[in-house]
Amino acid sequence: MSSTLWVKGELIETLDSVAVDPRHLLNSRTDLTLFERMDWFAASLPVLPADARPLVARAWGEIGQGWLFLAAMPGRRATALASWYSFAFRPVFRNVTDKAQQEAMLVAIARRLRRARNGPVEITLAPVPRKDGTSKMIRSAFAKAGWRSLRHQSSTSWTIRVEGQNFESFWHARPGQLRNTHDRKLRKYAVETEILTLFDDDAWAAYESVYAESWKPREGDARFLRTLAEREAKAGCLRLGLARLEGEVVAAQFWTVEKGVAYIHKLAHRESAKQSSAGTILSAALFRHVIDEDGVRLIDFGTGNDRYKADWMDRQAPLDTIRLYNMRHPAGLFRYLKARISALVHNRHVD
Repeated sequence: MSSTLWVKGELIETLDSVAVDPRHLLNSRTDLTLFERMDWFAASLPVLPADARPLVARAWGEIGQGWLFLAAMPGRRATALASWYSFAFRPVFRNVTDKAQQEAMLVAIARRLRRARNGPVEITLAPVPRKDGTSKMIRSAFAKAGWRSLRHQSSTSWTIRVEGQNFESFWHARPGQLRNTHDRKLRKYAVETEILTLFDDDAWAAYESVYAESWKPREGDARFLRTLAEREAKAGCLRLGLARLEGEVVAAQFWTVEKGVAYIHKLAHRESAKQSSAGTILSAALFRHVIDEDGVRLIDFGTGNDRYKADWMDRQAPLDTIRLYNMRHPAGLFRYLKARISALVHNRHVD
């Protein structure tokens, strides 16, 4: 185990890569996931409210470096630099693998945030994974630095491990109703599917057209997804699926694949073609592609407790919202007590 003799925490109020990551440690596709890289955080800021400002807390020392990417908001509040599109929010570490050392980094970050002039007295982090220990580590580190926290489950993560399987074995394990619907509708409607790995303007326009006529609520910023798709295509990670019925694109799905993991970002179908189950047929085609051709070990269906995800996934795990309060500042203490009382009055479970 490497030394933890000194750790320094600092705050950076910009997303300029030279200031935040002078050694370019946050660009690696080899060591970091999509949601941990600098380009993800830089693209996420414009999706947040217009008054959000970057606030990056960094710890560094003999044991490596760690970052907590936040957005400062009015009223001495801060939130995770995350959005509707984030599958998970975690601190980012480089050259620090030991959990105790990672927590030491977070303690330094929490202390620096607590001492910041006009800094946040209340911080909201979501969606934070609980199963891998991230939620517990964040709360423990901030408690050691003089913060109190309240936590509740706010969403769900859906995944399935497919390592060592082919599509046929995966498909055989799916519910019979799903498989029967797929086969019956495919025979009746002859839906054609296509999976693109290169970005194509016409294909993306079709995706956006389908989304506009789907059951999906309006969310975030369409430019975010297009930029993400273009960037991931250049890295060879894009999987854009289209389903056509009588030549018209009636369902579309945006996936990416990297480091043995397939991420299902967005899927939609035209309500006018709902009876064809084109979305189900396209999903099966994409699952076949990433399992048999890409050889992924894990498929991640993102966040949200949608019932249909259980047909395709076999593991669900809680995602938390954590609210942190600076107990050494009167406003932080007041907000913590107010939140506690509100939870009791409205019978909301927090811990």
